[in-house]
Amino acid sequence: MPRLLVLFLDGVGIGPADPAVNPFFKAHLPDLRQALGGSLPSLSNPEPQGPGGRAFPVDARLSTRGIPQSGTGQTTILTGANAAQLLGRHFGPWPPVRLRTLLEERSFLRRTVAGGARVAFANAYPRGYPGNRDSRRVAAPPLAARAAGLMDRHQEALSRGTAVASEIVNDGWREVLGYGNLPEVTPRGAGVNLARLAAEADLTFFAHYGTDLAGHRGGMDGGIAALEQVDAFLGGILSELSENLSVLVVSDHGNIEDVRSGHTRNPAVGLSLGPLAAELPSPRSLTEIADLVVSTVLRGRD
Repeated sequence: MPRLLVLFLDGVGIGPADPAVNPFFKAHLPDLRQALGGSLPSLSNPEPQGPGGRAFPVDARLSTRGIPQSGTGQTTILTGANAAQLLGRHFGPWPPVRLRTLLEERSFLRRTVAGGARVAFANAYPRGYPGNRDSRRVAAPPLAARAAGLMDRHQEALSRGTAVASEIVNDGWREVLGYGNLPEVTPRGAGVNLARLAAEADLTFFAHYGTDLAGHRGGMDGGIAALEQVDAFLGGILSELSENLSVLVVSDHGNIEDVRSGHTRNPAVGLSLGPLAAELPSPRSLTEIADLVVSTVLRGRD
């Protein structure tokens, strides 16, 4: 049976091929370049492909005026419903309260679990999360995972290497949350851990938010650092990829690809990576991702 790893990167679009404004074209990204035949996606060349996969643009505007935002974008990715149109506007960074039921009941996580698939939410969260945190300030992926019964990887899983921190490395857990006994892990090592975890499930989902944060606050240097971390992470994943595992990388909106502003109207980046990349359809809108995931994972099941 084919296995699928869905890697969500917050705030990564396809931007101009201009190193003065786009960190993609100043960063050292050897693993992504190798996968895509030496090129990187840009507005002038949005679909490079190579021996390890291909890139493609994904519409994040959702036929709605304004600047795409994380709350409605992530809800759309997870459910396939046009959350911006349902709400009447783009909204973020958190999922709008009016659409929480939709997110919890129709996510591709819940649908694939209901279809009998083995599904893993690879992000580690402290036990009891979100606790006393305002539930309105929780991102869409953990909300969907909790509703699907998949919020089951905590500090013990990080210690064993059977989960990955949202920031990819364990620094925040060690230095901010007080789990100093957790092992240090490199971005490449975290990618290896994720690939090994994904080899044991029909669907694995991992969400990373540091790219959007870098787009808002990091400038060119922060954008370069964030992309180089993701590149090493991808390199670790691809180094341990099993023959029947496909990797689908998606984002919710543009941001990091143009340091002149925050969120952009650029297409969100899409990537199909791995030996089965050519067999995986390329979604052209955020609304197409959920059904693609469900059909791929449940293919051949009763």
